[in-house]
Amino acid sequence: MSLSTFLTKIWDEIKSLFDGIPVELKAAIHIGVIVTENIKNLVDSPVADILTAIIPGDLDDEIKNWLRAKLPGILTELKLADSCGGLTDPEAITACAVKVLQELDGDIKSAFLHNLSILVAQVAAKGKLTWSDGVYLLEWFYKNEFEATS
Repeated sequence: MSLSTFLTKIWDEIKSLFDGIPVELKAAIHIGVIVTENIKNLVDSPVADILTAIIPGDLDDEIKNWLRAKLPGILTELKLADSCGGLTDPEAITACAVKVLQELDGDIKSAFLHNLSILVAQVAAKGKLTWSDGVYLLEWFYKNEFEATS
């Protein structure tokens, strides 16, 4: 069996897993990808209300408020905002993390964004998404759903 055939079988398995998960987990995975893509876009053009720009406007208000509260903590835990350790304002913490992301290169930036997607999806799923499931499902969703429609 060739490597290509093997990888195709793995992606097919992940797709069947993705198709079988509950709607709320699919939505959480989508949110993780969208929030991270918005952060990636902000790296090149920061705006005044960074959290509003990052969090999609069409989300349920409860999820938006929860993400606004949790995202700065996630960014701090990822050590993206370490250089701004004294900050307490969520907007300032997020802006600082975006500034740090601007300075990262290639695979390091991709790794941080991938981890961030998973953590945001876990927050949006309210604990119903494990890290390991998030790794595979977010990767599959990004490549097969998000990029396909972008």
